[in-house]
Amino acid sequence: GATGVCPIYSRLGKDSTDTPAISITERFIVNKPKEVVYAFWRNFENLPRFMKHLASVEEQSENRSQWKANLPGELVKLTWNAEITREEENSYIGWQSVEGSMVDNAGKVEFSDALNGSGTELNVEISYFPPAGSLGQGITRLLNGVFEDMIRKDVTNLKHYVEGDEYKTYVNSPSFAEKIQNTFKKESK
Repeated sequence: GATGVCPIYSRLGKDSTDTPAISITERFIVNKPKEVVYAFWRNFENLPRFMKHLASVEEQSENRSQWKANLPGELVKLTWNAEITREEENSYIGWQSVEGSMVDNAGKVEFSDALNGSGTELNVEISYFPPAGSLGQGITRLLNGVFEDMIRKDVTNLKHYVEGDEYKTYVNSPSFAEKIQNTFKKESK
């Protein structure tokens, strides 16, 4: 921060004078083990379960996905492709939109054990830059404080989702149980 260089902006080819339409930074604790929270977030198709601003996220490969946003008023459909730029299993996920996407988006999530042993501390940073031109100006007007507040709530909804009853049903699904078992098998080797 002191240098004026933001790693997310740098990945998107922006500088610190470019103001994103939305920039979210949240830090909170989820009362679940780090491996469980990481595995749930890492499956990007889970994100719309608790992030209402996302209509869908479809994984296209191990490192690429297609994202679709729910905008207030549904005036325009925003779709973009993203790729994982850095990943450290159970600790870090960083992503950005690929070149030529309708929206420049980047983010990162850091997962660490909470100091008091009460679960997982998450540090989440997400930025959205609208496209240039008149379409971008219109999208910027749509991506106002209301949408920013919605995204901020969406990010912290992870805590309520993962600690709640809906998640308990999801965790008992065979695909999620297999992912968690595979994660623990890798760690025990």
